[in-house]
Amino acid sequence: MTLIAAGTMVLDDQVCKPGWLATSAGRIIDCAPGPAPRPPDHDFPEHVVVPGFVDMHVHGGGGASYTDGISSQIEQAAEFHLRHGTTTTVASLVTASSDDLLRQVRVLAEMTRQRTVAGIHLEGPWLSTARCGAHDPKLMREPDSREIDTLLTAADGTIRMVTLAPELRGSLAAISRIADADVVVAVGHTDASYDDTKRAIESGATVGTHVFNAMRPLHHRDPGPALALLEDPRITVELIADGVHLHPALVRQIIETAGPARVALITDAMAAAGLPDGSFRIGAVEVEVTERIARVRGMSTIAGSTATMDQLFRTVVGQFGGSDEALAKAARMTATTPAAALKLDRVGSLRVGMDANCVVLEQDLRIQRVMRDGSWLPRR
Repeated sequence: MTLIAAGTMVLDDQVCKPGWLATSAGRIIDCAPGPAPRPPDHDFPEHVVVPGFVDMHVHGGGGASYTDGISSQIEQAAEFHLRHGTTTTVASLVTASSDDLLRQVRVLAEMTRQRTVAGIHLEGPWLSTARCGAHDPKLMREPDSREIDTLLTAADGTIRMVTLAPELRGSLAAISRIADADVVVAVGHTDASYDDTKRAIESGATVGTHVFNAMRPLHHRDPGPALALLEDPRITVELIADGVHLHPALVRQIIETAGPARVALITDAMAAAGLPDGSFRIGAVEVEVTERIARVRGMSTIAGSTATMDQLFRTVVGQFGGSDEALAKAARMTATTPAAALKLDRVGSLRVGMDANCVVLEQDLRIQRVMRDGSWLPRR
């Protein structure tokens, strides 16, 4: 048994000062507020311990991409984000041809079985060409039941989420088919109306993909998808709170209105995360990164992000004043809520029975240590 104590520890949504937890065989076997019951094996009296981050929407990082379907690249990207506290990664793919997408899914399915990643997110190809963002519109298509079944069969239970545009022909049947396979359906990259989105929710959609980004904007006579997603208590909304994709005031308003239990912070990071500015690629689309902002080459369109989850955690805590309440909100939105949205029942919280995944943060909330499955990552 390993005993960990900290001056501040977020245990099951409660900020404990101090707090402790005990691990064995990769699981949390005991935890409580207050001083540790015996001298701890690892003591962090000046630090903050929070649940390992869960990123439900990320395309790559550290110079590597999940979208290429290459095992070494997948390992490299996952390792990069793990060192930034993301102990649970769902690898996001982008729009691709049927053959390429099937190949990528097969590789990522094996990497999921090896626990390099926690599953696959299909962001495309069933998206709106009018809201394509950094996806290649020439490869977008309407949902096809045969293609959906082929991908689900090849994935063998490793696809965790599918993002699609509900206004496309055949989308409602696709939502029902995907949801029936116990895969989360998200609404995104969409030009859907408010009513289209409501119908998608009734058909089984439960997530809004990076809300407000790559979707029809809010208008007083045409509220579009964002309002339908935000007002429905069954929906978890993804936010890219990097200061680029959304104005900080809008981020605060969404969190205060929907509540942390319905908001999942995501990086939407691409291979450029952690690297200097330069030229990159996401799927088939060429991307230029300038001053850490990724855009489709020759356009103003934002192409994913260069963020990491620890950065988003610090940003949100700062936006809410750095209080204990802010810590609890940030821990929920970077771990508990995304885990719940994806039905991952062993991660996302520090409580008995959960996987021993935690992040030790300095007083300025920068990474000090990361534990995954009860084992510390080697120090950098």
